[in-house]
Order: sequence, then C-alpha cells, then structure tokens
Amino acid sequence: MNSKLSTPYIEAGKINAGMPYLEEDTGVSVSSYEFMPSWVFYTPVVLQSLLLAVRYGDIRLPLVANPTIFLSGMVGESKHDILVLAGPVAKPWISPFISLIKTRDSLDDQDTHAKQELEKANLTFPIVAKPDLGCRGVGVKLVKNEQQLKSYIDSYPLGARYLLQEKAPYEAEAGVFYVRYPNESKGKIISITLKYTPSVVGDGVCTLKELIEQSPRAGKLSHLYFPRHEDKLDWVLPEGEEFQLAFAGSHSRGSIFRDGNKYITEQLTRKMDEILADVDGYYYGRLDVKFRDIHSFMEGENFTILELNGASSEAAHIWDRNTPLKEIYKTLLSQYRMLFEIGAQQKKLGHRPASIKTLIGAWKEEKELMKHYPMTD
Repeated sequence: MNSKLSTPYIEAGKINAGMPYLEEDTGVSVSSYEFMPSWVFYTPVVLQSLLLAVRYGDIRLPLVANPTIFLSGMVGESKHDILVLAGPVAKPWISPFISLIKTRDSLDDQDTHAKQELEKANLTFPIVAKPDLGCRGVGVKLVKNEQQLKSYIDSYPLGARYLLQEKAPYEAEAGVFYVRYPNESKGKIISITLKYTPSVVGDGVCTLKELIEQSPRAGKLSHLYFPRHEDKLDWVLPEGEEFQLAFAGSHSRGSIFRDGNKYITEQLTRKMDEILADVDGYYYGRLDVKFRDIHSFMEGENFTILELNGASSEAAHIWDRNTPLKEIYKTLLSQYRMLFEIGAQQKKLGHRPASIKTLIGAWKEEKELMKHYPMTD
C-alpha cells in the first residue's frame, strides 16, 4: 500500500498523540457486534477447525504453529518466555523489561529486590506492571512511584510471575498481526488495529461522572470506567483538559479499536520480517506496539514492541464499529485457516503438537490465576 498517505495525526502532548484522527462521529459510537458473546463469532471457527482437523488428520496443529512457544501461544504462554526468544537484531525493538515472582518473603524485601532489579536494568518510574500469564489486559497497571510498586507486589498472587516494563516513550498504539510460513523467508501483515485510549474533555462545569455519561461511547461503557475512577467521579475538570479513562490497550477494557489496514506498507512489512526472523520459532501472532506517529510507523521506524502474542491472537481490526458481520467472520476464518496450514507444515518438519489434555489444563490454570490479579488500569 502507499506509504505516502497524507493522513493528519493527533499532535504531540495529547492523549493518543501520533495516531490518525478518529473519523467524525457517524452516530454509531459502539458497534452492534463489539461486545457480543465470543461464541457468536467463534462457533463458525470451531466448525471450520473440525473440518480442517479431518483434512489434516490432527486437531492439535494450531498448538505447534509457533513451535518454541508453549502451546504455540494458544493459552498459558509466558510473556517473559516469548520475549526472551528475541536475538540481537530483534531485542532493541522490544521495550526493556524485567520479570519477578511473588514469593513468601516479606513485602519490604520483595520491594527492595524489585527496585534493585529495576536499577540493574536501568528502568525508572513510571513503569508498566503486568502479569506474565494472562490476556486482554488483565492486571496491567501504570506504576508511577515506589509506593505503587509495593502495592502492586502486595496485591499480586503468591507464586506467580509478573513483568515490570519500561513505559514506552510514545502514546500511539497498534496491534500488528503478522504471519509467515515456515518454508518462506518473507511474511505478511494481515491486520493493523489502531488502539485509541478512551478519554473525555473537561468543560469546567461537569463532573467526571457527568462527562462519561454524556459521551456517546464512554456513556455506554460506564460500567468499565466508574469502578476504575470511583474516587474521582466528582472531580470537575478544567475546560479543555483531557482525562484518560483507561491505560491498558485492550478492547475489553474500553479501548477504541479502528481498522488500520490501509496503513500496511512494504516498508513496515520488511521491518517486521527483519525483526521476527530473529525471534526463534515465531511465525504467527499479533504484536502490540507503540509508535511515535503513523507516518514514521508506516516507514518501519520509531516504534517499540510491548508484547508478542501467539496462536490465540485476533486480527483485532474486526472490532472497528464499522466492520460488517460478514467481514468479521471472513477474517476470523481466514486467520485460523492459516494457523492450521502453518501448524501442518511445522508438524512435517518434525515438531510434535501438545495434547488436548495439556491445553485444557493450561486454560484452567490461567483462568483461575486471572481471578487474583490486581485491578486493571
């Protein structure tokens, strides 16, 4: 696609700086499909998967598409274990992080140890704390100081690993879905999802609660924002001041997703080929990235990778409010077809898929652990 699109973007210093401007409100603030139960969309995927399993003779093929990642990243994968697969070419493109495990040591000792490890890694506040095991932004928090770090450790489940990662220097965020077949040196980007942080703007009169209620979109998702900002709902924001309603770039947490496929370029694809060829065993999944501005991102420059997600990733541009149901189904079926194809090739190369019993066990473990994570920002 053309890398010279004259797209205006949000100026520096503002929430979502560097992102293309959101299109004008068409009266459709929330799609009819955005928050429907997942079974509505994934029932056809399951049916197709059963047919593909018959065709290839193995239902487990998606579990080996990324052979170096536990269950290919379908469930139960460690963020730490995926990120450390990066070699010397890929590593500079990944936001620096450390990982720690909540132990039975005193809170003061764990806090001291965490700060020591941060210092060794040259990481300073603010940082992003997140569970090593989990999805959809659960347990992600922006940690601004030592007291908040101590509080995060205190609220974290015993024996579980968490990451402390550099807060990206950019505000703009996207999900980039990348696919490469094992017998090919070049891959392709099949989806770019632009992730907008939800916010309201003060008028010097209304309280935060009133601003949320009056917002065409935020008002319909107040059940997500009211508990998160319970202690601030009576604030009156000065005129023109933006207030960020969510931090984690997850659709289920209220972030606004837009179809960014027109921003896919040859330059960006080549850069992803270069980086991901140096991530051992990574062939299929979504990268969560932050970037300076949309134009330099299209050139394959000025971005940092926050996470590498595996086989359970979605081409999340489908949750754009203007995406028709037919396109949602078409995209999901296409990406899972590719997942089976890649898995089949990996099996031919000698990689052995894990058992369904292992998959179910990992799903149960992750689901139970997520119940005990701190509240998401």
